[in-house]
Amino acid sequence: MATATLISTISTNLRQPTATFQPKTPLLFRRRQVVAFESKPWESQEKVLRENAFVCAASRRNSNSSSSITVTDVSVSELDDKLRKVLQFVLWAAEGVYIIWLFLLPYAPGDPVWAISSDTINSLIGLSLNFFFLLPLANSVGIHLLDAPVLHPMSEGLFNFVIGWTFMFAPLLFTDRKRDRYKGSLDVLWGFQMFLTNTFLIPYMAIRLNKPDTKYTPRKDSQLGSVMVNGASVVGVIGGAACLISILWGLFGRSDSDFGSVADRWEFVVSYLGSERLAYAFIWDICLYIVFQPWLIGENLENVEKGKVNIVKYLRFVPVFGLVAYLLCLDVDEEV
Repeated sequence: MATATLISTISTNLRQPTATFQPKTPLLFRRRQVVAFESKPWESQEKVLRENAFVCAASRRNSNSSSSITVTDVSVSELDDKLRKVLQFVLWAAEGVYIIWLFLLPYAPGDPVWAISSDTINSLIGLSLNFFFLLPLANSVGIHLLDAPVLHPMSEGLFNFVIGWTFMFAPLLFTDRKRDRYKGSLDVLWGFQMFLTNTFLIPYMAIRLNKPDTKYTPRKDSQLGSVMVNGASVVGVIGGAACLISILWGLFGRSDSDFGSVADRWEFVVSYLGSERLAYAFIWDICLYIVFQPWLIGENLENVEKGKVNIVKYLRFVPVFGLVAYLLCLDVDEEV
């Protein structure tokens, strides 16, 4: 009889496992124990598991197992790598379109390279001689070692605006934190950029997205690079002044000649962009510089003096002036 009573008591306790818990046992553990001991149909258990899914998630998140950490890191790394490859593909595609459309195909306004006219060549020579308006300004004060070619001030203004902006890219490239991923000479790259602008800057933007080469020994800064970095503020003042003068020159320059009012000059610009390949290409350059300037400055804000980082951070989106701000606020004493 005593044995039967003992068996009955044990059986009752097994059917009621929750009675073994202390009254202050957290609800979380009591619910998990119910799932573990109660005998329910599969559908009911599945519902309870879904309701308690957060328990499993919290357990995995707090887990110190290397497998869960590795999976998370790999997924983020793969996402970044895919984005990097997409950006590189877009940049190389833009390089192909830039060269084929602007240099080779006859469909854009003006003449392609293989059918360039003598008028276009003469215009290029004249614009080059009037680089940064040095000859016209010298002639205006009585210095006539060489007479400046007389071209439409809007074409001179557009040319010097793009060249002045390109000029200021030199210190930015020489202080770029990812410049060592480009194995070539930055001196040569920037030199060609001054003549052919984005024909050489687009590939640089693509190459700097390569993964870092751990076996590569960084090059010693060239003399040109040192001059450009140490004189970054001077470069910024000269380049910014050239861009500003270019705008004013296009609107009001050569007022003693018959180039008409501002409205007449604007009308010339519209026809100039639709008939001259060089002017049409400059519009492409301006659009690409608007993208590349904040991109490069944003990844090199650590080169800026600490008290001026916020100013440059926001001004970098303003064409030309954002680059001027970067050069004026560059911390040249910091090793870059």
